[in-house]
Amino acid sequence: MADANSVELMCLYWTTAGIYPGHGEISRFDFRDRVEAAARAGFHGIGIWHTDLEHCLQFRTLREMRRILDDNGINYVELEFITDWFLDGARKAESDSRKRRLFEASEALHAKHVKVGDFYNSPCPFPKIVESFAALCREADLYGATIGFEIMGSAMIDNIKDALAMVTMAGAANGGIVIDSYQVANLGMTFAEIGQIPPEHLISVELNDGMLPGHPGYDPANRMFCGEGEYDLRGLIDCVQGIGYSGPWAVEVIAEKLAARPLREMSTRAFATTMAQFGAP
Repeated sequence: MADANSVELMCLYWTTAGIYPGHGEISRFDFRDRVEAAARAGFHGIGIWHTDLEHCLQFRTLREMRRILDDNGINYVELEFITDWFLDGARKAESDSRKRRLFEASEALHAKHVKVGDFYNSPCPFPKIVESFAALCREADLYGATIGFEIMGSAMIDNIKDALAMVTMAGAANGGIVIDSYQVANLGMTFAEIGQIPPEHLISVELNDGMLPGHPGYDPANRMFCGEGEYDLRGLIDCVQGIGYSGPWAVEVIAEKLAARPLREMSTRAFATTMAQFGAP
């Protein structure tokens, strides 16, 4: 396991947004407050959800947001989420509009990556998905952006084999895969499968905890802080480090039970419990 002193963490949007998906998408905390709380806790990166970004831009410019990030030593930004990029019609038109806004924000905020995927198990021929991913990455490259496809149970691609095939066949140097410990546990991804991902195709690794399916306390609506559930997080970390991943690690704790907690508490708990998985006291 790597020295904890070399580990950098990102606090992703839903961890400290103070709102649960489905109950709203705009954080109940001001952008500056979230950035400052993350920095005080020890994070070097944050995540921003597209709806909250639009809300922030009603009061601040992208330049002002970047200045707040810089003033607090936040070096990594994740922007999310683009859906329907592989479809046609009205859904694709809306996706294109959101895509442009996120790419422009990515350029201005020097984002580490833009996260994409699917929430609706949308059927689509695989060749069309590959073609669309390649096109998405080409356009992202015009803004200096990197694209990370998150493998989820709700996505049109819900396994490592097909996700890796999509990325490989698309042939885009700025496109890759995002894995989430929640999805690893609930989709049954094995460390052997994860170990097949070339490090250049692994864009981000998201950490959280929870009970495994079949446990009496299993609750997919309430993830836990690292170390509080049954996930083999240290095994996952060792596996990912073993393939050569050296980027920042993301923390994404989505939990209805925690959404009402104070910002400072959520930030400090998210940081401390995750760092403990790397051997930090």
